[in-house]
Amino acid sequence: MNQTCCPQYTIRCHPLQFQPSKSHKKVLKKMLKFLAKGEISKGNCEDEPMDSTMEDAVDGDFALMNKLDIKCDLKTLSSDLKVSIESEEKEKEKSLKKEGSKDLIHPQAIEEKLGSGEPSHSIKVHIGPKPGKGADLSKPPCRKAKEMRKERKRLKLMQQSSAGAFEGFQAQGQPVSLLPKAKSNQPKSLEDLIFESLPEDASHKLEVRVVRSSPPSPQFKATFQESYQVYKRYQMVIHKDPPDKPAVSQFTRFLCNSPLEAEHPANGPECGYGSFHQQYWLDGKIIAVGVIDILPYCVSSVYLYYDPDYSFLSLGVYSALREIAFTRQLHEKTSQLSYYYMGFYIHSCPKMRYKGQYRPSDLLCPETYVWVPIEQCLPSLDNSKYCRFNQDPQAEDEGRSKELDRLRVFHRRSAMPYGVYKNHQEDPSEEAVVLEYANLVGQKCSERMLLFRH
Repeated sequence: MNQTCCPQYTIRCHPLQFQPSKSHKKVLKKMLKFLAKGEISKGNCEDEPMDSTMEDAVDGDFALMNKLDIKCDLKTLSSDLKVSIESEEKEKEKSLKKEGSKDLIHPQAIEEKLGSGEPSHSIKVHIGPKPGKGADLSKPPCRKAKEMRKERKRLKLMQQSSAGAFEGFQAQGQPVSLLPKAKSNQPKSLEDLIFESLPEDASHKLEVRVVRSSPPSPQFKATFQESYQVYKRYQMVIHKDPPDKPAVSQFTRFLCNSPLEAEHPANGPECGYGSFHQQYWLDGKIIAVGVIDILPYCVSSVYLYYDPDYSFLSLGVYSALREIAFTRQLHEKTSQLSYYYMGFYIHSCPKMRYKGQYRPSDLLCPETYVWVPIEQCLPSLDNSKYCRFNQDPQAEDEGRSKELDRLRVFHRRSAMPYGVYKNHQEDPSEEAVVLEYANLVGQKCSERMLLFRH
C-alpha cells in the first residue's frame, strides 16, 4: 500500500443510514421516465459521475431557475403583499426604460464626442443586435442568480405568512377542507424512488432477478450465453478489449467461479449466502448484470457489466442504488447483514472516486484495520496518496500476528505448526517470508489457513 502508485482502500457503505443525493435521485428519475414513457435523456451518459458535489450544485441552480420562471400564484397572498410586489415590478420597469433612453446616443453625437478629444469610456453605446444574434430587447433582461435567490426567499416568506393567516381562519371555525394542503417535507426514501408505481401502459418493463452463480443454479445455466454476450460487448465497447480477449473461459474464471460455498442457514436470507448474479431484464432481455457476494454481515459488490446501448441510463449508479436497497431488504430478515461493500476506493485515480459518493461510508485504515468515516480521510488523501487514517499514534493492529510459532504450515503432505517446521529449515531467509505472510493475514487466519512450503 505504501509502495504502489495507486493505493486501494477497502470501502464500505452504511445502507441503513443511506440517503440518495441529488445526482442519485436524478438517475432514478431518469430510469422511471424511460420505463414509463420511453423518454431518453440527452444529457451526460457517463456511468459514474466523478464529482457529485459539483453536479448537485449545478442541478440546484437549474432547479432554482426553473422554479423562478414559473409565476407564483398570488391568490393566497394578502392584498397588501400583492400591491407591494406589483409596485416594485413597475418601479423596476420604469428604471430600466430610463436607463435605456439615456444609453441610446445618436451616431452624430458619438463622432462629435470623439472629435472633441474627450475620453471615449464616458460614452455608453447600445446598438441593437442583428437579427438572430444578441439579446432580444423586447423581452425583460435576464435576472442574476443572486437576485433570483432573494426573490425565492421573499416568496417563501410570503407564502408562510399566508399560511399563518389560514391557520387563524381555521381557529375561527373555518372548515379544514377549504385550506390548502400542506406539503410534507419528509424526503422520499430510496425504496420510494426506485419502486415508484408506473402507469398501466408503461413503455418498458424492468425486472431484477438474483441467480446463484456458484455452484450454478438452473436459472444461471439457462441464461449463461445471453449474459456472456452482454459481458463480451461491454468489454469490447467500454474497455476496448479485442474480440478474442473476453472469451467464455475468461468470463467464467473472472465472474462465475467462486471460492465461496453455498450456505442456507435458518437465520440467513432466503437466497442463502454465496456468489450471485443480479440480472437486470428489460422487456425480456438482459441489459446489465451485477456480480455480488452475499455474506453474513454484508453484500459485497464485485463487478458490473451492461449493454453499451443503454449507457444513457447510468446503469453503474442505478445498479449501486439497487444493491444498497437490496442490502436493506436482506437486513429485514437477517439483522446482522447491514453493510454494503464497494470493493476498493482509489483516491489517486479520479475515475474511481465515485465510490465515495455513497454515504455514510468508511475507509479501512491500512495499518490498524479500524474503520474511519470517509469525510475524515479525504483531507489526508488530498495531501498524500498513502495515509494511516487512525489518528491515534499509539494504536496498533489488534489482530496482528503475535505468536509466529502457532502459524500453520503445509509441508511434505503434512500440516504442522511453524514452530515444528522451522526446526527442519536451514534457509535463513525463510523466516522473513513467513513473517511477511503472518503480518498480512493476521493471527486468526494464520492459525486457520495453511501456508504451503515446498
